Amino acid sequence: MLNKHLILFFFLIGIFQLNAQQAHVNLDWAPQRTGGSLKPFMANTISPEVTDDHMVTFRLKAPEAKEVSVSGTVMRSLKSNNPIKLTKGADGLWSVTVGPVTPEIYKYNYVVDGVRIVDPANTYVGFANQPGYSVLVVHGDGPAWYDAKDVPHGSITRHIYQSDVTNGQREMYVYTPPGYDKSKKYPVLYLFGGSGEVASTWMLTGRVNFIMDNMIADGTVVPMIIAMPNNQVVHRMDPKHTEISFPKFNDEMLQEVIPLVEENYSVKADKHNRAISGLSMGGRHAQIIGLNNLDVFGSIGILSAAESLDLIKPGVLDDPKINDKIDYLFIGAGTNETTPESRQTLMHQTFEDKNIEHEYYIGSAGAHDFITWKHLLYYKFLPKLFKTN
Repeated sequence: MLNKHLILFFFLIGIFQLNAQQAHVNLDWAPQRTGGSLKPFMANTISPEVTDDHMVTFRLKAPEAKEVSVSGTVMRSLKSNNPIKLTKGADGLWSVTVGPVTPEIYKYNYVVDGVRIVDPANTYVGFANQPGYSVLVVHGDGPAWYDAKDVPHGSITRHIYQSDVTNGQREMYVYTPPGYDKSKKYPVLYLFGGSGEVASTWMLTGRVNFIMDNMIADGTVVPMIIAMPNNQVVHRMDPKHTEISFPKFNDEMLQEVIPLVEENYSVKADKHNRAISGLSMGGRHAQIIGLNNLDVFGSIGILSAAESLDLIKPGVLDDPKINDKIDYLFIGAGTNETTPESRQTLMHQTFEDKNIEHEYYIGSAGAHDFITWKHLLYYKFLPKLFKTN
């Protein structure tokens, strides 16, 4: 198998995690905390700056700009529906102080004379849709459940492999729990990102490896392997994206991803020890692939995803024995993205009407973002996986 799959090992306590903005020394749980006067390397100002009372100062050096504002998921904590304007100083430095902001990890952008940009003084950045975004870390009184703590850490391996489905080289990241022992067998969660995201999204932005490390240390989850493949199989802007993407990724999972995992890791290779989950478009993938392959997957987690039941094979949802074929079915979304007409609400109602057993949960302070998706994994989905196997 090794002649087909090139395996690159990155044993991480956080190689791919974003290091402290100011120092780049440790995986700091308060990287943007006020302290000292040292600017980030190559930056001309300090931004953002976070105080222990959760006030945040944004700064941008832009002497020729006419108008600067800041927007992003941080606005929700500030209960603002509109971008917040920065004020220009005599030295051309724009700034604004806001808060208090609830401790969390937020996305934000500056809008400079109508153009959305990242914060050039902030080394914490992310991407999915374009343009990219800057990351604001508002710390609490200590490391959060999604931060790197002083606990045993698992490892993440990056796999580069040839896919006959997409006819090219692809990548997948695989988390193995602390103390991974090849003489033991582990259950596997296959976890997907959303539109425009890539295989590293759940690791970089979702911090799923740190979440798992902390939950394993607390004894709240079954130690498991998490496989994070790239679920983009056709250009996102292709006019036939939906028509092509879903069946093609189904083939990628069954023909490439699962065989790679099961040939290279010590896993329990039965449906009761395979789970599938994803966010947004990845939630649709999990929904469609999971329900269409109930002989392969026992548990399904659908996070902030649209109902795609028209793509489920005829008869599956009306099977009188369907509840016997599913170990755990979860539908979850954020409080600030859910109304009685929301897509997750409609899916829940459909499953209710068909008497399909599932857990339906709306929670977190987030909307369609990683504030929600981290929350759903930590508080609901992960603790209930593989408990009876």
